[in-house]
Amino acid sequence: MGGSWKRLRHRLELLGVYILAFLPRLLPYRAAVGMGAPLGVLAFDLIRIRRDVTLDNLRRAFGDRMSERERIRIGRRSYINFAKSMIEFASIPRLERERICRLVSLEGIEVLEGVLEEGKGAVIVTGHFGSWELLGAATASTGMPVDFLVGEQTNRLVDDYINRLRAGAGIGTIPMGVTMRGVFRALRDNRLVAMLSDQDARRGGIFVDFFGIPSSTYPGAAQFSQKLGAPIIFCYIVRREDETHRTVFLPPMRPDPDRDKDSEIRRLTGRFMKALEEAVRKHPDHYFWAHRRWKTRPSVNSGDSEAAV
Repeated sequence: MGGSWKRLRHRLELLGVYILAFLPRLLPYRAAVGMGAPLGVLAFDLIRIRRDVTLDNLRRAFGDRMSERERIRIGRRSYINFAKSMIEFASIPRLERERICRLVSLEGIEVLEGVLEEGKGAVIVTGHFGSWELLGAATASTGMPVDFLVGEQTNRLVDDYINRLRAGAGIGTIPMGVTMRGVFRALRDNRLVAMLSDQDARRGGIFVDFFGIPSSTYPGAAQFSQKLGAPIIFCYIVRREDETHRTVFLPPMRPDPDRDKDSEIRRLTGRFMKALEEAVRKHPDHYFWAHRRWKTRPSVNSGDSEAAV
């Protein structure tokens, strides 16, 4: 009985995702994206999904430099941007390559072209910032070999659907379950492996500063770079007022083969988190503040981590 209910629930969840993804396609693209504004306001101001988490994170990050009124404004705009970004992701199947190129100005794309000429691939790092799925689709639209390192959803039907959307945009996927083998193969094939590295990593992370607060961070990007000598490139995408976007690709961060392995992994992880912090300071309304970024705290008596109460 339990297995039958689970299968039914997963099918119903998939149906809900189909409906949510299909509805924006009934409207012209810009009108559909514009619907993200009322949806974001609804989630932040009326339903208040993780509103307290968002405001608390903004308080921790900016302290007294941002008033409570400003935190509410930034939090609301963050929800609006997130809603618009999800609509853009759902709309990717109806966007031709030329349309994506008009929507996203790939400034700094020569950084990627340069590292691919070296033949070692690259680890592309970004955060839950701006329309990150559209950033991947725009990069892939140039013909560059892009793979996303993706977590597997509990609902495999939904997981498969999301990955089909990515595949339709020319993006390959590497499931977390085959992380090491899949990433190593991709880098050796001179591909770009993109990952989001800004969520709380719990006890599996290493602590580096994010807004001056020790933050448990996944070290995977730095580990791959250190192991294979592939450069790390941090990038992000910024929304313009007319709902077009521009990208920022920073110069490559390269591992130093002469440094101690652990200290080098910590150094590289700290560098790309610092780059993310600088991007968030410039565009705080682009960041997804609803995640409990500082849930895990360093242990008082050791270098181990402990879950926050």
